[in-house]
Amino acid sequence: MKLDVVLGLQWGDEGKGKIVDVLAGNYPVVARFQGGPNAGHSLHFDGKSFVLRSVPSGIFRDDAMNIVGNGVVLDPITFKGECENIAEKTGIPVNKRIVIAKKAHLILPTHRLLDAANEAAMGKGKIGSTLKGIGPTYTDKISRHGLRVGDILAPDFADRYAKLQNRHITLLSQMGYECDPHAEDAEFMKACEYLKTFEFVDCEYYINNLLKTKGILAEGAQGSMLDIDYGSYPFVTSSTTSCAGACVGLGVNPHQIGHVYGIFKAYCTRVGSGPFPTELFDETGEKIRAIGHEFGAVTGRPRRCGWLDLVALKYAVMISGVTDLIMMKSDCLDTFETIKVCTSYIVDGKPSDQWPFDTYADIQPVYTEFKGWNTDLTHCRAEEELPQEFRDYIAFMEKFLEVPIKIISVGPDREATIMR
Repeated sequence: MKLDVVLGLQWGDEGKGKIVDVLAGNYPVVARFQGGPNAGHSLHFDGKSFVLRSVPSGIFRDDAMNIVGNGVVLDPITFKGECENIAEKTGIPVNKRIVIAKKAHLILPTHRLLDAANEAAMGKGKIGSTLKGIGPTYTDKISRHGLRVGDILAPDFADRYAKLQNRHITLLSQMGYECDPHAEDAEFMKACEYLKTFEFVDCEYYINNLLKTKGILAEGAQGSMLDIDYGSYPFVTSSTTSCAGACVGLGVNPHQIGHVYGIFKAYCTRVGSGPFPTELFDETGEKIRAIGHEFGAVTGRPRRCGWLDLVALKYAVMISGVTDLIMMKSDCLDTFETIKVCTSYIVDGKPSDQWPFDTYADIQPVYTEFKGWNTDLTHCRAEEELPQEFRDYIAFMEKFLEVPIKIISVGPDREATIMR
Protein backbone atom coordinates (compact mmCIF):
# COMPACT_ATOMS: atom_id res chain seq x y z
CA MET A 1 0.00 0.00 0.00
CA LYS A 2 1.00 3.65 -0.35
CA LEU A 3 1.37 6.66 1.89
CA ASP A 4 -0.55 9.58 0.38
CA VAL A 5 0.43 13.07 1.52
CA VAL A 6 -1.63 16.23 2.07
CA LEU A 7 0.34 19.48 1.96
CA GLY A 8 -0.38 23.18 2.11
CA LEU A 9 1.20 24.94 -0.87
CA GLN A 10 1.13 28.54 0.31
CA TRP A 11 2.01 30.21 3.64
CA GLY A 12 -0.25 28.00 5.74
CA ASP A 13 -3.96 28.34 6.58
CA GLU A 14 -4.96 26.73 3.27
CA GLY A 15 -7.69 24.54 4.76
CA LYS A 16 -5.79 21.29 5.32
CA GLY A 17 -7.95 20.32 8.30
CA LYS A 18 -11.16 20.17 6.28
CA ILE A 19 -9.58 18.23 3.43
CA VAL A 20 -7.90 15.67 5.69
CA ASP A 21 -11.23 15.24 7.46
CA VAL A 22 -12.96 14.70 4.08
CA LEU A 23 -10.29 12.33 2.76
CA ALA A 24 -9.89 10.46 6.05
CA GLY A 25 -13.02 8.48 5.25
CA ASN A 26 -10.95 6.67 2.61
CA TYR A 27 -7.99 5.92 4.88
CA PRO A 28 -7.80 3.73 8.00
CA VAL A 29 -4.78 5.69 9.26
CA VAL A 30 -3.98 9.44 9.42
CA ALA A 31 -0.52 10.62 10.48
CA ARG A 32 0.89 14.06 11.36
CA PHE A 33 4.53 14.26 10.31
CA GLN A 34 5.89 17.68 11.37
CA GLY A 35 5.12 20.94 13.13
CA GLY A 36 3.43 21.34 16.47
CA PRO A 37 0.76 23.45 18.18
CA ASN A 38 1.58 26.32 15.80
CA ALA A 39 -0.82 24.51 13.45
CA GLY A 40 -4.50 25.40 13.52
CA HIS A 41 -6.50 22.98 11.39
CA SER A 42 -10.16 24.04 11.38
CA LEU A 43 -12.91 21.44 10.94
CA HIS A 44 -16.65 22.07 10.57
CA PHE A 45 -19.28 19.30 10.52
CA ASP A 46 -22.67 18.47 12.03
CA GLY A 47 -22.98 22.04 13.30
CA LYS A 48 -19.76 21.75 15.32
CA SER A 49 -16.41 23.45 14.88
CA PHE A 50 -12.98 22.40 16.11
CA VAL A 51 -9.45 23.76 15.73
CA LEU A 52 -6.83 21.01 15.88
CA ARG A 53 -3.25 21.92 16.79
CA SER A 54 -1.37 18.68 17.39
CA VAL A 55 -4.14 16.09 17.08
CA PRO A 56 -4.36 14.56 13.56
CA SER A 57 -7.48 15.53 11.64
CA GLY A 58 -8.71 11.93 11.35
CA ILE A 59 -9.69 11.94 15.03
CA PHE A 60 -13.39 12.38 14.26
CA ARG A 61 -13.57 9.32 12.00
CA ASP A 62 -14.72 6.30 14.00
CA ASP A 63 -12.65 3.79 12.04
CA ALA A 64 -9.42 5.81 11.69
CA MET A 65 -6.24 5.39 13.73
CA ASN A 66 -4.23 8.57 14.19
CA ILE A 67 -0.45 8.85 14.56
CA VAL A 68 1.58 11.73 15.95
CA GLY A 69 4.83 11.15 14.06
CA ASN A 70 8.43 11.57 15.18
CA GLY A 71 8.80 14.77 13.14
CA VAL A 72 6.22 16.51 15.32
CA VAL A 73 7.16 18.61 18.35
CA LEU A 74 4.62 18.02 21.10
CA ASP A 75 3.64 20.32 23.96
CA PRO A 76 2.16 18.01 26.63
CA ILE A 77 0.18 20.85 28.22
CA THR A 78 -1.42 21.99 24.97
CA PHE A 79 -1.99 18.42 23.79
CA LYS A 80 -3.70 17.44 27.04
CA GLY A 81 -6.04 20.43 26.83
CA GLU A 82 -6.84 19.74 23.19
CA CYS A 83 -7.61 16.07 23.80
CA GLU A 84 -9.74 16.77 26.86
CA ASN A 85 -11.75 19.35 24.92
CA ILE A 86 -12.45 16.84 22.14
CA ALA A 87 -13.41 14.13 24.62
CA GLU A 88 -15.69 16.48 26.56
CA LYS A 89 -17.53 17.74 23.46
CA THR A 90 -17.80 14.46 21.54
CA GLY A 91 -17.27 11.57 23.94
CA ILE A 92 -14.50 10.27 21.66
CA PRO A 93 -12.00 8.02 23.51
CA VAL A 94 -9.06 10.07 22.26
CA ASN A 95 -6.33 7.94 23.81
CA LYS A 96 -7.71 4.90 21.97
CA ARG A 97 -7.56 6.61 18.57
CA ILE A 98 -4.10 8.19 18.80
CA VAL A 99 -0.65 6.68 19.10
CA ILE A 100 2.44 8.85 19.64
CA ALA A 101 5.95 8.36 18.27
CA LYS A 102 8.55 7.85 20.98
CA LYS A 103 10.98 9.95 18.97
CA ALA A 104 8.73 13.05 18.80
CA HIS A 105 10.41 15.90 20.70
CA LEU A 106 8.81 17.59 23.69
CA ILE A 107 8.11 21.31 23.96
CA LEU A 108 8.96 22.49 27.48
CA PRO A 109 7.45 25.62 29.05
CA THR A 110 10.90 27.20 28.84
CA HIS A 111 10.93 26.60 25.08
CA ARG A 112 7.97 28.97 24.86
CA LEU A 113 9.80 31.51 27.02
CA LEU A 114 12.84 31.27 24.75
CA ASP A 115 10.59 31.79 21.74
CA ALA A 116 9.22 34.99 23.27
CA ALA A 117 12.69 36.17 24.29
CA ASN A 118 14.12 35.58 20.82
CA GLU A 119 11.24 37.40 19.16
CA ALA A 120 11.50 40.35 21.54
CA ALA A 121 15.25 40.62 20.90
CA MET A 122 14.70 40.89 17.14
CA GLY A 123 12.64 44.06 17.42
CA LYS A 124 11.40 45.25 14.01
CA GLY A 125 13.12 42.30 12.35
CA LYS A 126 10.97 39.73 14.14
CA ILE A 127 9.83 36.64 12.27
CA GLY A 128 6.23 36.73 13.44
CA SER A 129 6.46 33.57 15.54
CA THR A 130 3.33 32.01 17.05
CA LEU A 131 5.34 31.88 20.32
CA LYS A 132 4.48 28.21 20.85
CA GLY A 133 8.10 27.20 21.39
CA ILE A 134 8.44 25.48 18.02
CA GLY A 135 11.74 27.03 16.89
CA PRO A 136 13.61 26.55 20.20
CA THR A 137 12.43 22.94 20.39
CA TYR A 138 13.70 22.12 16.90
CA THR A 139 16.90 23.99 17.81
CA ASP A 140 17.41 21.66 20.78
CA LYS A 141 16.64 18.70 18.55
CA ILE A 142 19.30 19.65 16.00
CA SER A 143 21.85 20.58 18.68
CA ARG A 144 21.17 17.23 20.42
CA HIS A 145 19.90 18.61 23.69
CA GLY A 146 16.20 17.80 23.34
CA LEU A 147 13.85 15.56 25.28
CA ARG A 148 11.64 13.07 23.46
CA VAL A 149 8.26 11.54 24.24
CA GLY A 150 9.87 8.19 25.04
CA ASP A 151 12.02 9.86 27.69
CA ILE A 152 8.88 10.37 29.79
CA LEU A 153 9.04 6.65 30.65
CA ALA A 154 12.60 6.87 31.97
CA PRO A 155 12.95 6.66 35.79
CA ASP A 156 15.19 9.75 35.78
CA PHE A 157 12.92 11.86 33.54
CA ALA A 158 12.60 14.58 36.19
CA ASP A 159 16.38 14.92 36.26
CA ARG A 160 16.56 15.09 32.47
CA TYR A 161 13.86 17.74 32.48
CA ALA A 162 15.70 19.80 35.09
CA LYS A 163 18.97 19.57 33.14
CA LEU A 164 17.41 20.94 29.95
CA GLN A 165 15.40 23.52 31.85
CA ASN A 166 18.56 24.81 33.57
CA ARG A 167 20.19 25.18 30.17
CA HIS A 168 17.23 27.28 29.08
CA ILE A 169 17.35 29.36 32.25
CA THR A 170 20.98 30.21 31.52
CA LEU A 171 20.07 31.31 27.99
CA LEU A 172 17.14 33.41 29.23
CA SER A 173 19.38 35.07 31.80
CA GLN A 174 21.98 35.87 29.14
CA MET A 175 19.25 37.49 27.05
CA GLY A 176 18.04 39.55 30.01
CA TYR A 177 14.51 38.16 29.69
CA GLU A 178 12.57 38.41 32.93
CA CYS A 179 10.21 35.51 33.65
CA ASP A 180 9.41 32.71 36.08
CA PRO A 181 10.86 29.59 34.39
CA HIS A 182 9.28 27.27 36.98
CA ALA A 183 5.72 28.61 36.77
CA GLU A 184 4.43 25.65 34.74
CA ASP A 185 6.59 22.83 36.12
CA ALA A 186 3.74 21.11 37.98
CA GLU A 187 1.33 21.46 35.07
CA PHE A 188 3.93 20.09 32.66
CA MET A 189 4.59 16.99 34.79
CA LYS A 190 0.85 16.41 35.18
CA ALA A 191 0.45 16.62 31.40
CA CYS A 192 3.29 14.13 30.95
CA GLU A 193 1.43 11.70 33.22
CA TYR A 194 -1.61 12.19 30.98
CA LEU A 195 0.51 11.36 27.93
CA LYS A 196 1.26 7.97 29.49
CA THR A 197 -2.38 6.99 28.91
CA PHE A 198 -1.56 6.90 25.17
CA GLU A 199 0.41 4.16 23.41
CA PHE A 200 3.96 5.23 22.55
CA VAL A 201 5.28 3.56 19.39
CA ASP A 202 8.44 3.17 17.35
CA CYS A 203 6.87 5.14 14.52
CA GLU A 204 9.13 3.91 11.72
CA TYR A 205 8.33 0.24 12.44
CA TYR A 206 4.68 0.95 13.23
CA ILE A 207 4.09 2.83 9.97
CA ASN A 208 5.94 0.38 7.74
CA ASN A 209 4.09 -2.59 9.21
CA LEU A 210 0.76 -0.83 8.62
CA LEU A 211 1.70 -0.08 5.01
CA LYS A 212 1.85 -3.80 4.28
CA THR A 213 -1.95 -3.93 4.42
CA LYS A 214 -3.33 -0.39 4.84
CA GLY A 215 -3.23 2.93 3.04
CA ILE A 216 -2.12 5.91 5.13
CA LEU A 217 -2.83 9.61 4.78
CA ALA A 218 0.03 11.84 5.95
CA GLU A 219 -1.03 15.30 7.14
CA GLY A 220 1.34 18.25 6.89
CA ALA A 221 1.18 21.45 8.91
CA GLN A 222 1.92 25.06 7.94
CA GLY A 223 2.62 25.60 4.21
CA SER A 224 5.27 24.87 1.60
CA MET A 225 6.34 28.52 1.42
CA LEU A 226 7.25 28.26 5.11
CA ASP A 227 9.60 25.31 4.56
CA ILE A 228 12.89 25.70 6.44
CA ASP A 229 14.91 25.05 3.26
CA TYR A 230 12.71 26.20 0.38
CA GLY A 231 10.41 28.77 1.95
CA SER A 232 10.83 32.54 2.23
CA TYR A 233 13.80 32.23 4.61
CA PRO A 234 14.28 33.48 7.32
CA PHE A 235 10.52 34.12 7.56
CA VAL A 236 9.75 30.41 7.76
CA THR A 237 8.87 27.69 10.23
CA SER A 238 11.48 25.34 11.68
CA SER A 239 10.55 22.09 9.93
CA THR A 240 10.34 20.55 6.47
CA THR A 241 6.81 21.27 5.25
CA SER A 242 7.34 19.79 1.77
CA CYS A 243 6.63 16.18 0.80
CA ALA A 244 10.16 15.18 1.87
CA GLY A 245 9.10 15.95 5.44
CA ALA A 246 6.67 13.02 5.38
CA CYS A 247 9.52 10.58 4.75
CA VAL A 248 11.71 11.98 7.51
CA GLY A 249 8.87 12.72 9.92
CA LEU A 250 7.32 9.24 9.75
CA GLY A 251 10.21 6.97 8.81
CA VAL A 252 9.09 5.90 5.34
CA ASN A 253 11.15 5.74 2.16
CA PRO A 254 10.34 7.78 -0.99
CA HIS A 255 9.18 4.70 -2.91
CA GLN A 256 6.23 4.41 -0.55
CA ILE A 257 4.80 7.83 -1.41
CA GLY A 258 1.65 7.64 -3.55
CA HIS A 259 -0.54 10.65 -4.27
CA VAL A 260 0.68 14.05 -3.15
CA TYR A 261 -2.33 16.31 -2.59
CA GLY A 262 -1.46 19.99 -2.72
CA ILE A 263 -3.93 22.42 -1.14
CA PHE A 264 -4.20 26.09 -2.02
CA LYS A 265 -6.72 28.86 -1.54
CA ALA A 266 -8.25 30.76 -4.45
CA TYR A 267 -6.31 33.72 -3.11
CA CYS A 268 -3.25 34.08 -0.84
CA THR A 269 -2.89 34.85 2.86
CA ARG A 270 0.02 35.12 5.23
CA VAL A 271 0.40 35.61 8.99
CA GLY A 272 3.47 37.32 10.38
CA SER A 273 6.38 38.94 8.60
CA GLY A 274 8.03 38.09 5.29
CA PRO A 275 7.62 38.63 1.54
CA PHE A 276 4.16 38.50 0.03
CA PRO A 277 4.29 39.74 -3.60
CA THR A 278 0.52 39.91 -4.20
CA GLU A 279 -0.45 41.44 -0.85
CA LEU A 280 -3.29 43.95 -1.09
CA PHE A 281 -3.42 47.03 1.11
CA ASP A 282 -6.69 48.40 -0.26
CA GLU A 283 -10.42 47.74 0.04
CA THR A 284 -10.08 44.58 -2.04
CA GLY A 285 -7.73 43.07 0.52
CA GLU A 286 -10.06 44.05 3.34
CA LYS A 287 -13.00 42.51 1.47
CA ILE A 288 -11.17 39.21 1.01
CA ARG A 289 -10.26 39.17 4.71
CA ALA A 290 -13.84 39.83 5.77
CA ILE A 291 -15.46 37.29 3.43
CA GLY A 292 -12.86 34.62 4.11
CA HIS A 293 -12.81 35.23 7.89
CA GLU A 294 -9.05 35.47 7.61
CA PHE A 295 -7.90 35.52 11.18
CA GLY A 296 -5.37 33.04 12.57
CA ALA A 297 -6.92 29.92 14.12
CA VAL A 298 -4.05 29.77 16.65
CA THR A 299 -3.03 33.41 17.15
CA GLY A 300 -6.23 35.26 16.21
CA ARG A 301 -4.09 37.71 14.24
CA PRO A 302 -5.62 39.19 11.06
CA ARG A 303 -4.06 37.52 8.05
CA ARG A 304 -2.47 39.51 5.27
CA CYS A 305 -4.50 38.96 2.10
CA GLY A 306 -3.77 39.14 -1.62
CA TRP A 307 -4.46 37.70 -5.05
CA LEU A 308 -3.41 34.16 -5.97
CA ASP A 309 0.30 33.86 -6.76
CA LEU A 310 0.76 31.17 -9.44
CA VAL A 311 4.54 31.66 -9.58
CA ALA A 312 4.95 30.72 -5.92
CA LEU A 313 2.32 27.99 -6.28
CA LYS A 314 4.10 26.37 -9.25
CA TYR A 315 7.34 26.49 -7.27
CA ALA A 316 5.71 24.64 -4.35
CA VAL A 317 4.17 22.09 -6.73
CA MET A 318 7.63 21.41 -8.18
CA ILE A 319 9.37 21.00 -4.80
CA SER A 320 6.88 18.39 -3.53
CA GLY A 321 5.98 16.62 -6.78
CA VAL A 322 2.29 17.35 -6.32
CA THR A 323 0.03 14.95 -8.25
CA ASP A 324 -3.41 16.32 -7.33
CA LEU A 325 -4.42 19.90 -6.57
CA ILE A 326 -7.18 20.93 -4.17
CA MET A 327 -8.60 24.45 -4.38
CA MET A 328 -10.11 25.95 -1.23
CA LYS A 329 -12.39 28.92 -0.55
CA SER A 330 -13.43 29.34 -4.17
CA ASP A 331 -16.73 30.78 -2.95
CA CYS A 332 -14.96 33.71 -1.28
CA LEU A 333 -14.42 35.30 -4.70
CA ASP A 334 -18.07 34.99 -5.79
CA THR A 335 -18.82 38.72 -5.71
CA PHE A 336 -15.72 40.13 -7.41
CA GLU A 337 -16.21 41.68 -10.86
CA THR A 338 -12.59 40.99 -11.78
CA ILE A 339 -10.30 38.22 -10.51
CA LYS A 340 -6.53 38.62 -10.73
CA VAL A 341 -3.78 36.00 -10.59
CA CYS A 342 -0.05 36.64 -10.56
CA THR A 343 1.63 34.85 -13.48
CA SER A 344 5.14 36.39 -13.33
CA TYR A 345 7.28 38.87 -11.37
CA ILE A 346 9.43 41.90 -11.88
CA VAL A 347 12.32 41.23 -9.45
CA ASP A 348 14.59 44.22 -8.84
CA GLY A 349 13.48 45.60 -12.19
CA LYS A 350 13.97 42.39 -14.19
CA PRO A 351 11.23 40.00 -15.49
CA SER A 352 11.21 36.59 -13.80
CA ASP A 353 9.05 33.48 -13.64
CA GLN A 354 10.85 32.06 -10.59
CA TRP A 355 10.61 32.51 -6.84
CA PRO A 356 13.68 34.62 -5.97
CA PHE A 357 16.46 33.68 -3.58
CA ASP A 358 16.64 37.13 -1.97
CA THR A 359 13.85 37.48 0.56
CA TYR A 360 14.43 41.22 0.65
CA ALA A 361 14.28 41.74 -3.11
CA ASP A 362 11.76 44.15 -4.65
CA ILE A 363 9.18 41.72 -6.06
CA GLN A 364 6.39 43.25 -8.17
CA PRO A 365 3.58 40.96 -9.39
CA VAL A 366 2.47 40.82 -13.03
CA TYR A 367 -1.22 39.93 -13.21
CA THR A 368 -3.53 38.13 -15.60
CA GLU A 369 -7.16 39.21 -15.18
CA PHE A 370 -10.34 37.16 -15.42
CA LYS A 371 -13.98 38.10 -15.49
CA GLY A 372 -15.65 37.24 -12.18
CA TRP A 373 -18.38 34.61 -12.11
CA ASN A 374 -20.82 36.55 -9.86
CA THR A 375 -22.49 33.31 -8.80
CA ASP A 376 -23.03 31.80 -5.36
CA LEU A 377 -20.86 28.68 -5.50
CA THR A 378 -21.83 27.47 -2.02
CA HIS A 379 -24.86 25.64 -3.45
CA CYS A 380 -22.86 23.79 -6.13
CA ARG A 381 -22.22 20.11 -5.50
CA ALA A 382 -21.22 18.91 -8.98
CA GLU A 383 -18.85 20.27 -11.63
CA GLU A 384 -21.61 20.80 -14.17
CA GLU A 385 -23.28 23.25 -11.78
CA LEU A 386 -20.27 25.58 -11.81
CA PRO A 387 -20.50 28.74 -13.97
CA GLN A 388 -18.48 28.85 -17.18
CA GLU A 389 -16.34 31.78 -15.99
CA PHE A 390 -15.22 29.73 -13.02
CA ARG A 391 -14.50 26.70 -15.20
CA ASP A 392 -12.37 28.89 -17.48
CA TYR A 393 -10.47 30.11 -14.40
CA ILE A 394 -9.82 26.52 -13.33
CA ALA A 395 -8.71 25.47 -16.82
CA PHE A 396 -6.19 28.33 -16.96
CA MET A 397 -4.67 27.33 -13.62
CA GLU A 398 -4.42 23.66 -14.59
CA LYS A 399 -2.61 24.58 -17.81
CA PHE A 400 -0.24 26.95 -15.97
CA LEU A 401 0.52 24.56 -13.11
CA GLU A 402 0.52 21.38 -15.25
CA VAL A 403 -1.32 19.48 -12.52
CA PRO A 404 -5.08 18.70 -12.38
CA ILE A 405 -7.33 20.30 -9.80
CA LYS A 406 -9.18 17.25 -8.44
CA ILE A 407 -11.14 18.78 -5.55
CA ILE A 408 -12.86 22.16 -5.26
CA SER A 409 -14.11 23.41 -1.89
CA VAL A 410 -17.04 25.83 -1.95
CA GLY A 411 -17.68 26.16 1.78
CA PRO A 412 -16.36 25.11 5.21
CA ASP A 413 -18.53 22.02 5.72
CA ARG A 414 -17.67 18.49 4.59
CA GLU A 415 -20.53 18.47 2.10
CA ALA A 416 -19.42 21.67 0.35
CA THR A 417 -16.86 19.75 -1.68
CA ILE A 418 -16.81 18.97 -5.40
CA MET A 419 -14.82 15.93 -6.55
CA ARG A 420 -13.66 16.03 -10.17
